[in-house]
Amino acid sequence: MGTGLVAGLIGAAGLSRYTTSLLFAVKPSDPGVYIGGSVLFLVIGLVAYYLPDRRAAKIDPMVALRVD
Repeated sequence: MGTGLVAGLIGAAGLSRYTTSLLFAVKPSDPGVYIGGSVLFLVIGLVAYYLPDRRAAKIDPMVALRVD
């Protein structure tokens, strides 16, 4: 997940001049935007893998491995 975050930040920095017309009252190189976006996607990623993981942890391993 960290590798994707770093790659996304590098890509966003490289494409920032093309998105200038889409930003209102924000500079393309504003660090708050990069930090806010990174934190948002990090939280989304953590929730996306935590919820199924929590559900899977409640299942008995013998039941999960049993073949019908």
